Amino acid sequence: MNELLPHGKVRYRFRFSAPVVALLAAGIALAAAGFALTTWQFVGFLQGDLSSALEWLKYAVLYIVSVGIAIVLTAMLVRSQYILTETSLIVAFGFIRMRYPLDAIRSVHHFRGAGKLAVYFDGEKTKYIVVVIRPAEYDAFVRALLSRGEHIGFSFSTAEEEDAFKKKK
Repeated sequence: MNELLPHGKVRYRFRFSAPVVALLAAGIALAAAGFALTTWQFVGFLQGDLSSALEWLKYAVLYIVSVGIAIVLTAMLVRSQYILTETSLIVAFGFIRMRYPLDAIRSVHHFRGAGKLAVYFDGEKTKYIVVVIRPAEYDAFVRALLSRGEHIGFSFSTAEEEDAFKKKK
């Protein structure tokens, strides 16, 4: 469900497919297994010769990598969202953020047959992003976007129109 944030911002959560959620969860589980395996080996190391700087470095790197992977994947799973502000559309994918000024957005198109929502931008080439949110939130997203930019157009196509276009190609 979309969420109203301070200063007129609206947030729409990214909708991951089931296989992507499974892959992210498997990655987090593998990172946890790597942390556990490193701990098990580190306990054995502590019972032996502690003078090897290379062994200390190895364990430090293994801990940093396993914790880092777990943090990045968890952030992707929890904090992936679209944020509409008064001046921009922000796509946050975990720690990665891409900001698109509303002035650069030309139109929004709802492909009803494919069940997708695309935002088109200015430019010499056709530049667009596909908005991946729950289909029930498409209408609210489009209304919020159109209310922030009067120049932004909206269109839609039906499944029949999309099939006819595919046949022309």
